[in-house]
Amino acid sequence: MRKAEISRDTSETRIAVSVNLDGAGSYDVKTGIGFFDHMLEQLARHALIDLSVRATGDLHIDDHHTVEDVGIALGRAVAQAVGDKRGITRYGSCLLPMDDTLVRAALDLSGRPYLVWKVDFSAEKIGTFDTELVREFFNAFAMQGGITLHVECLDGINAHHMAEAAFKAVARALRDALELDPRKGDAVPSTKGTLHE
Repeated sequence: MRKAEISRDTSETRIAVSVNLDGAGSYDVKTGIGFFDHMLEQLARHALIDLSVRATGDLHIDDHHTVEDVGIALGRAVAQAVGDKRGITRYGSCLLPMDDTLVRAALDLSGRPYLVWKVDFSAEKIGTFDTELVREFFNAFAMQGGITLHVECLDGINAHHMAEAAFKAVARALRDALELDPRKGDAVPSTKGTLHE
């Protein structure tokens, strides 16, 4: 089983994340930020990753440090769990509709982190959650996970739908990329023979 546990303790946050990449999409998430919990649950469910997150942070200041640090820890956990990437599909993409919203996500578990983010939210907040933190999460996740990630909102009116569709689209793309390809055996899906740099 491809599993990992990551802890991250700073003066701003304490984060504990565990993942099982061969899971069923179960989740147990508590960050103290209700909307963010909901998004992480969507990520787990639609990527079919079992996910546990415990986070305490300086929420009296704002949500930024907690959201970013969870992204860092989750990216590291996925990178550790996937190991040397032998036999994986490597690439994944999804065009995901959610009511008024349409989001396209594509990713490569390349070992070369990069984020292209083309999502202009229709509102600055979803409840009390700053919509700019969605990008911060995915940037941290991609950088620490060694993932080339492109996310683009092609249509959207409702900011909640836009954020949720982004999480679901990335989840579905990640699910495809992490799948073991029966035609590849234990080969690394690269002519270089490595996907670590």
